[in-house]
Amino acid sequence: MSAIFLSRVRPSPATLSSSVARRLLSSSKPFRNDNDIKPPQPPKSVSDSTSALDYKRAQRSRPPPLPAMDLPRSRSAEEAVTNILYNTPPPSLQPFKKHVLNCLVQNEPGVLSRVSGILAGRGFNIDSLVVCRTEIRDLSRMCIVLSGQDGVVEQARRQLEDLVPVWAVLDYTDTRTITRELLLVKVSILGPEYLEEQLAGGPSHEPRRHPATLSEDDKLQRESILAHNFELGGQVEGVEYNPTLTPSEALRVKHQHLHSIHTLASQFGAKIVDVSQNSVIVELTAKTTRVEAFLNLVKPFGILEAARTGLMAMPRTPIANADEDNATVDVAAIDASLLPPG
Repeated sequence: MSAIFLSRVRPSPATLSSSVARRLLSSSKPFRNDNDIKPPQPPKSVSDSTSALDYKRAQRSRPPPLPAMDLPRSRSAEEAVTNILYNTPPPSLQPFKKHVLNCLVQNEPGVLSRVSGILAGRGFNIDSLVVCRTEIRDLSRMCIVLSGQDGVVEQARRQLEDLVPVWAVLDYTDTRTITRELLLVKVSILGPEYLEEQLAGGPSHEPRRHPATLSEDDKLQRESILAHNFELGGQVEGVEYNPTLTPSEALRVKHQHLHSIHTLASQFGAKIVDVSQNSVIVELTAKTTRVEAFLNLVKPFGILEAARTGLMAMPRTPIANADEDNATVDVAAIDASLLPPG
């Protein structure tokens, strides 16, 4: 018998290295070193603050003169002497009025603090301020409402426009605009009698009629008043408690108040966005005067919380008049003798 020996052939080192290299190259996951992995980076901005400088340099024109601060008037001798000695101008008699400033700024950190710092340095109190991104990712729009004199506000507007990240500042005071403001108000449906108890009830606004613990003096005072009233056969005096409602009465009161609030909200174009056991939340988008009127009307029900956004303004687009509207119509002369008497 012949013995058959099977021998296993070992590959050479060169063949092994080439096969390993082919396996690494054919792998779906490429080999990466840990040092090559970079942390996630924020998206690159399309432009920076210098773009605002280029825009203002291209649109630069001679600004109009500042509005007159005061009307000519006769000054007293004391004011004239003070002006000569201390170079102090007399107090301005120009009236204060509301101004709406619309700012287009670069969307970068620190712009809001610089804008508010300039206004605060000039003594302005910002009534409302709305900031949000525009349709362009790197630009934000600010709508600022403040009260002041025309000349002082114009100086502040020009100073804001000189900031590097500010593209333009427009004054919408004398412009026909569409203004809107958002209101969220939480109104009690239990009635004004339980408003204080609901406010003391915490976030759930559960009415708390009686304190948990009473001091000895309060207990003695209550017992003496009850004993006195029992002797007189009259009603309880001195201590005021809200009347306890039965479940049916409480349900009826809630339904009546909820119906009244819903009717009032529908008249103003508002809508109820949340209904809870003891309160409702109403949302209203309207002009500032309309929002204040709605708040005054729901105040008798009991306002638990109220949150308002600032004023947002957008100028209206004028419509060109048709030619037939501008054409003059020839009207024949009317004889006054043909008109009826009177």
